[in-house]
Amino acid sequence: MTGTFDRTDPEGAIAAMAERCSNWGRWGADDVRGTLNFLDEAKRRDAAGLVRRGVAFSLSQPFDMHGPQKGWRRRTNPVHTMLDTGTDAAAGVQGFPHGIGGADDVISMPLQCSTQWDGLGHIFDHGIAWNGRPAGEVVTSQGDQVTGIETVADAIAGRGVLLDVGRAFGDEGELPDGFAITEEQLTATIRRQGETSRVGRGDIVLVRTGQLTRARREGWGDYAGGPAPGLSFTTAGWLHRSEITAIATDTWGFEVRPNEFDDAFQPLHQVAIPHIGLFIGEMWDLDALATSCSADGSYEFWLTAAPLRVTGAVGAPVNPIAVT
Repeated sequence: MTGTFDRTDPEGAIAAMAERCSNWGRWGADDVRGTLNFLDEAKRRDAAGLVRRGVAFSLSQPFDMHGPQKGWRRRTNPVHTMLDTGTDAAAGVQGFPHGIGGADDVISMPLQCSTQWDGLGHIFDHGIAWNGRPAGEVVTSQGDQVTGIETVADAIAGRGVLLDVGRAFGDEGELPDGFAITEEQLTATIRRQGETSRVGRGDIVLVRTGQLTRARREGWGDYAGGPAPGLSFTTAGWLHRSEITAIATDTWGFEVRPNEFDDAFQPLHQVAIPHIGLFIGEMWDLDALATSCSADGSYEFWLTAAPLRVTGAVGAPVNPIAVT
């Protein structure tokens, strides 16, 4: 299934794709890392050699109250509050000796309100989680007891590859909302960019659509949950065959929205996470990196993107750093 499917039958299409792309049992019955098994020590060592200029790019959006969230499923923007301030210190009310003072703060936020990874406990298929486990035995009120994001806190660092599909197929670098990126367009983008954008086992692939560029210029609008460019459901086979370790986009939901079926919600997630075991990143800021890659002619780099080590979390914030 690379290009066509019955728009009226998401159940059937998801089931067929899940069977075709399943990695269940590939790394044993107890596996908790999914496609991160493709990223081994040798690949990290090779990826470290990609640093040529030493130029670093943060791929994170700001974590503040000016983000895109509008409250869907209780997702809000981060709330940052000061606990101690310079005015407290100046007023002498902090209770410290010999004139020392300081500032402290606290943040409250959903773990997936801005730049983040989806963990393997984030999405289920008919009550089944990654590797065929019953979802109720994986994620409870205590959190993800099996594949919590802390299990990969040391793993997501290696060769990053940028596929700037926005520049390859968009209008002035931006794909329109609802644009479904196909396997053929991913492959064409790789050809256009050259050898440094080849994609293979263990790579962390970043797909720029340009939607964040547009939102930054025009305002958030429906960026969080509304129409968006993104990967077509039909790319599931490519995601599986390529043996990449993770993929991230500059959009809220990774896959094209509206979804390609008459009545569906995030069907590619339903295959990619519980069946392929793929880690998905969303709301990454790829613009500065893309400009640099275009100017330099190289689309590969060292990338470290460790999630915040929140025990039992099914997703977590991240400040990815690409070094060229």
